[in-house]
Amino acid sequence: MTLRDRLAQFGPGLLYAGAAVGVSHLVQSTRAGAEFGLQLLAVIILVNVIKYPIFESGPRYAAATGKSLLDGYQRIGNWAVWIYVAMSVLTMFIIMGAISIVTAGLFAQLTGLDMEAPFVAVILLTISVFILGWGHYSTLDRVMKFIIILLTFSTVLALSFSWIEPTIRSEELMHIFDLGERKDVLFLVALIGWMPAPIDIAIWHSVWSVSKNKEQGRRIPMRQALIDFKVGYWGTTFLAICFVGLGAVIMYGTSESPATGSVAFAEQLIRMYTANLGQWAFPFIALAAFTTMFSTLLTCLDAFPRTLRRSTKLVVHRFEDKKYHSGLYWFWLILTAVGTTVILLFFFRDMRALVDLATTLSFVIAPVFAILNFVAMYHKDVPAESKPSVWMKRFNIASIALLSGFSIWYLLY
Repeated sequence: MTLRDRLAQFGPGLLYAGAAVGVSHLVQSTRAGAEFGLQLLAVIILVNVIKYPIFESGPRYAAATGKSLLDGYQRIGNWAVWIYVAMSVLTMFIIMGAISIVTAGLFAQLTGLDMEAPFVAVILLTISVFILGWGHYSTLDRVMKFIIILLTFSTVLALSFSWIEPTIRSEELMHIFDLGERKDVLFLVALIGWMPAPIDIAIWHSVWSVSKNKEQGRRIPMRQALIDFKVGYWGTTFLAICFVGLGAVIMYGTSESPATGSVAFAEQLIRMYTANLGQWAFPFIALAAFTTMFSTLLTCLDAFPRTLRRSTKLVVHRFEDKKYHSGLYWFWLILTAVGTTVILLFFFRDMRALVDLATTLSFVIAPVFAILNFVAMYHKDVPAESKPSVWMKRFNIASIALLSGFSIWYLLY
C-alpha cells in the first residue's frame, strides 16, 4: 500500500486534529511552558487521558449507527438538540473570535501587513466564508493531512534543536505554579478548557464521519474509524507536549513572557523556531504556523454551520426538505461570521483575554456535552456489539464525574 493510499484512509481524525491543533496548542500550551516550565506537563497528559472516552464517542457512534451524535441527541429528546443549539450559539462567536485573532497575528507576521489585528481577522473570516461556501468536505479532508504533517515535522525539529544551546535562566524568574494564586488557577482552567479541544468537537467528528461515509458510498468500519480517531487524538497530545517543551526550553525563567497581543505573540512563536533552526526557516515556519491556524479557522467555521444545519433539521421538521439544505448552511455560516465580526470590532481588547474567555467557557460547559454523548452512546438503539467495553464505560463515567467536579469547583471558586 502506497503512502497516498494510507493517507486516504484517514479523514475525520485529521479534521479533528486540524480543529484541535490551534489555540490550545500554539497559544495555551506554549504559554504553559513559558510561564511554568514543565510543571503543567503532567496535567496536560492527564487531561488528554481523562477526556479520551468522551471524544471517542463521536467516531464510535457514527461507525455504529451511520448517523451523527446529533441524531443520538434527538433519540434522547428534542430538548437535548436544543441544548446543543443554545450552547453553540452562546459560545461560537467568542470561540471563532479567539481563533480568528490568533490567525490574524500569524498572517501579519507572514506577510508583514501593517494593519490592526481585528481588521485582519475580519478579512480572513470573509475569505473563509467564500472558501467554505463553494467548497466541500473533501477539500478540507485533503488539505488537512499535509498541514498537520508539516507542522508536526517542524515542531519536533525545532524542539530537538532547542536543547543544543541551553537558555540562560534566572531562578528569580522561575514561577512556581500555586493553586492558592487566583491567576494561576484561572490559567489552569483556560488551559484545560481546550485541551486537547472543546468537547463539542466530538459532535463535529461524528458529522464529519457521516460526510466521509456519503463521499465513499459506504460506512467506515468501526476498527478503521477508531484507528483514524486515535491517530488524530494522540497525535494532538504529542504536539501539545512539544509546544509545552518549546515554551519551557526557550522562555521559562527568562525576562521574556508571552505577549498579550496577537501579532507580538505570533512573532514570539515564530522566533522560537527560527532561533533554533536559523533565520532561513522563517518563511517555512511562518507559513506552517499560519496554515495550521487558518486550517483551524476553516475547520471550525465549517463545523458550526454544518452541525447547526443538522440540528435545525432535526428539531424543525419543515426544514427536512432537501431544498433547505444549502440555504440552512449559508444562514448559519453568515450568522457565525457576522457575530464573530461584531465581537472582534466592538468587544475585542487583547488576544489573551479573548482566548482565556473562550477556553474557560468550554471548560464550564464540557460536562453537559460529555453527559449527552454518554447517554446517546449507550442508548438502546445503538447495537450492543458497537458499544464500548464495560471498563471503558466505567472510565467514561469517571471522566464525566471528574469534569463535572472540576467545573463545579471552578464556579464556586
